[in-house]
Amino acid sequence: MSERTIVITGASDGIGAAAARVFTRFGEKVVVVGRSAEKTKRIADELGAEHFVSDFAELAQVRELAAALKEKYPRIDVLANNAGGIMGERQLTVDGHEKTFQVNHLAPFLLTNLLMDTLVQSKARVINTSSVANVIFARFDIDDLDAERKYSPNKAYGDSKLANILFTKELHRRFASEGITTAAFHPGGVATNFSADSTSPMRHAYNSVLRRLMLTPEQGADTLLWLATAEPFKDWIPGEYYAKRKVARANKVASNPEIARQLWERSEDMVKEQLDPTLG
Repeated sequence: MSERTIVITGASDGIGAAAARVFTRFGEKVVVVGRSAEKTKRIADELGAEHFVSDFAELAQVRELAAALKEKYPRIDVLANNAGGIMGERQLTVDGHEKTFQVNHLAPFLLTNLLMDTLVQSKARVINTSSVANVIFARFDIDDLDAERKYSPNKAYGDSKLANILFTKELHRRFASEGITTAAFHPGGVATNFSADSTSPMRHAYNSVLRRLMLTPEQGADTLLWLATAEPFKDWIPGEYYAKRKVARANKVASNPEIARQLWERSEDMVKEQLDPTLG
């Protein structure tokens, strides 16, 4: 396999960093994207990779990231939308959206759409990191995407992880005919720091003896690595949600194509000023 360009967001730590290390060993050109300038540079320097810093809580930074990537890389073979986390009390971003929903869904939705010309030309794979939280915690309301009426850290996280799957399915419906292959996946319970800033009860598991029972970041990255290297349509089915390299059970809402379509259209409206700055 010739060298490919693989862009990984959330690659300064956890499964993103673990995947970046493996892809580098495979001889791929890895592009490390992270929120922390110090941590992102550290991983990039370790790998001899290029890196970009972007805070997904600010959509203007996502637009700047997309512009920089398009200028630097005429070809992107894999876009791994991996950045995300679980938050604490309800916060609005500078863009006016609930932070969990923006960081976990709107930002990767925007980044993917801003890169779409390059992704189509490259016949790229778009791999979205979801979570089993889409089954456990989601109480999805298409009319309350910013959680104005009902909020908890767990619900917001579960809803955003369900949004990742709905985005995956609608992306497949819209762009499969143009050569895009896409999938979402659950990495498993991985011993990372992703819940460190959260008030969710989940944070206790990540900072207790239970952490010893969790997967390593390298183990959590396995399905991402498989989706990026195995052959679509032969080894895996595009548009699906995976865990442990197999199609997994998702929230029943994930199988509703009308909700997927509505989420795409409403997401477009929520990021329209960054998709087309002349509207601002």
